[in-house]
Amino acid sequence: MMAWILIGVAVALPAYTYLLYPLALKALAPPSGPAPSDPEEWPRISITVPVYNEARQIRDTVESLLRIDYPADRRQILFVSDASSDGTDEVIEEYSDRGVELLRMETRGGKTAGENAARLRLTGDIVINTDASIRIHPGAIKALVRRFADPTVGVATGRDVSTGREAGDENVGESGYVGYEMWVRDLETRAGGIVGASGSLYAIRRSLHQHVLPAALSRDFASALVARENGFRAVSVPDALCVVPRTDSLRREYRRKVRTMMRGMETLYYKRHLLNPARQGRFAWMLFSHKVCRWLVPWAAVLGLAGLLLLDLPFLRAAAVAGALGLAAATALAWRWPAGRPMPRVLSIPGFAVAANLAAMVAAVRALRGELDPVWEPTRRPSVAGADE
Repeated sequence: MMAWILIGVAVALPAYTYLLYPLALKALAPPSGPAPSDPEEWPRISITVPVYNEARQIRDTVESLLRIDYPADRRQILFVSDASSDGTDEVIEEYSDRGVELLRMETRGGKTAGENAARLRLTGDIVINTDASIRIHPGAIKALVRRFADPTVGVATGRDVSTGREAGDENVGESGYVGYEMWVRDLETRAGGIVGASGSLYAIRRSLHQHVLPAALSRDFASALVARENGFRAVSVPDALCVVPRTDSLRREYRRKVRTMMRGMETLYYKRHLLNPARQGRFAWMLFSHKVCRWLVPWAAVLGLAGLLLLDLPFLRAAAVAGALGLAAATALAWRWPAGRPMPRVLSIPGFAVAANLAAMVAAVRALRGELDPVWEPTRRPSVAGADE
């Protein structure tokens, strides 16, 4: 009996998390309303970009931001350097005569610490947050800002588009997951609001951005939680496109996921009162389903494997062992796949799935041990030609 209970948990939790939850959202979500129109006067915005040793691509980043379709006299561009030492700051300062500002942290304190320090330099009513490796579609900023005509909106996040460096450079596992995540966010928006913004591109009312967060927390995830605490909601904006270059190795993607999940878990623990359904209603259910359930899925898989091994059915035990070994072999090959070379689907799908779930387990263990480190090492992504087009 215990074996079947373990197997049932292993089947039920992923089925609920990745299938039943979005179907429930779809049933709850009303049809999308009309697209918002342009304001009579565009509000002043502040675009902030945290950087650390981005000399290789920082010039392209600055140039792409200057090409964004938004009135130049209504926007501020502020780079926050986490004590860069490779010449990044010097390149940014070359653009000071074009309105590009630099705030340099003299000692490394991490991304969130830099964002906390930058609050006093911001002049915009709406703050746009993005990363140095991201390329924003020229019309994305206006698409985000339009949403703030709705007084209930406190945060608006862009739509990530996972892209390789060239045609045929595919990672089906990663790009498929990004597409699925964007679909769920669209459903959550219609059902009341998303539970976390994308660190690649999101906008927030300045009054909400002024909240100080502990340096080890994730500000993009916390933005939606802070909005909820203050009576606002966070929404996903499908036409606010930003190109997110895929990492060129599974090992690098795994390390990124461990880091971001650790910060996410600590952030949710810090805001754990929002998981109280008696006070937060539907939002608590969505937050638990989207975040906590996903983090629990790999542990359920381990329970399911244990249940199969406990069964007095040699065929099922053998199939379970063979399946586990097959996944391990595919993941090992994907792990050692040369960086920058297109990975076949037979490796990318199982490799990404196993690495993502293993990262969740490792992140949970490290978070419970208190191993969080606020010092930030940005994900080094390859550049993508034509991302601004």
